[in-house]
Amino acid sequence: MGVWYCAGRFHDAGWGKMLEFAGVRGEAGLREVAERIAPYVLKTPTVQWPVPLSGPGRGEVFVKLELLQRTGSFKARGTINAITSLLAAHTGPEPHPGVTAFSAGNHAIATAYAAAQLGTTAKVVMPRTANPIRVERVRALGAELVFGDTISDLYALVEQIQNEEGRALVHPFEGPRMVEGSATVGLELCDEVPDLDAVIVPIGGGGLISGIASAVHYCQPGCRVYGVEPEGANGMQQSLQAGRALPKIAVNTIADSLGAPMHGPFTFSLVQQYVNAVVSVSDSALRHGMRTLFNDMKLAAEPACAAALAALQGPLAEELAGKRVAIIACGSNIDLETYLAHMQRN
Repeated sequence: MGVWYCAGRFHDAGWGKMLEFAGVRGEAGLREVAERIAPYVLKTPTVQWPVPLSGPGRGEVFVKLELLQRTGSFKARGTINAITSLLAAHTGPEPHPGVTAFSAGNHAIATAYAAAQLGTTAKVVMPRTANPIRVERVRALGAELVFGDTISDLYALVEQIQNEEGRALVHPFEGPRMVEGSATVGLELCDEVPDLDAVIVPIGGGGLISGIASAVHYCQPGCRVYGVEPEGANGMQQSLQAGRALPKIAVNTIADSLGAPMHGPFTFSLVQQYVNAVVSVSDSALRHGMRTLFNDMKLAAEPACAAALAALQGPLAEELAGKRVAIIACGSNIDLETYLAHMQRN
């Protein structure tokens, strides 16, 4: 299992100026975001792990239950924030042309939800292999669906929709508005659990961890932030090793929500600044984490949701023994058949 340490690599004033210009705000700004999106999202609970976890010297463990969020994942926060900003910036007598997005699942559902809640329309591009329950949820929320066969197809289709219909792209993880929405997860966590030693966050595209790490930086600067990726989708570690956000990453993992095919410069820069280390876990460890979430907390979670727990019980077990640790349980969008198949495998 790999570990890539990254905090402290860039501290020059140029990064701070760039991020300030890009729209990343401090604690007061993030609280404004939280207030703006509050009518449309849940303030999810954080609970202490109810039984002793395996491993020597285990300390206090808290779970941020973001899998209970509207749409089944944290993604609703960023999409509401992004589309609210787009609609506020729209001028002219004509209605806003709507939004578009590309996603295999959670972001597609969240974009459809946000568009419906905010009174605009969404046209979402998904792969034909997307989980059927996620496809049906997008349809049920009123979004128009287009399907592609490959990642290249998705990119081409969403670009075509932008060009032909004038729709605004709601990126699944890149950009200030998406990051600020995700940051409200960290803001809530810091309010709910003071004096944390560490927080562990799953990494897909990087929007969730860059947001949470930013909030932790402002609200609990003594808390360390750790990211976790599947071994078969460790693109953030590859990007950190390369020193730049890689535009193409191979993906082979059961955690499809963490299978981002690329990374972007905005979220990547925040990870470089605010994340202390990124670790990897196997698909087998993800399944074990799913079973532990069910057995100990009666939570039925998708594989991505078990990633932070898998890291705590695996590559971070020794480093965080005896510490006050929070883990992010990020999503629950999985169908029963697939869930049971994972639970029955080693």
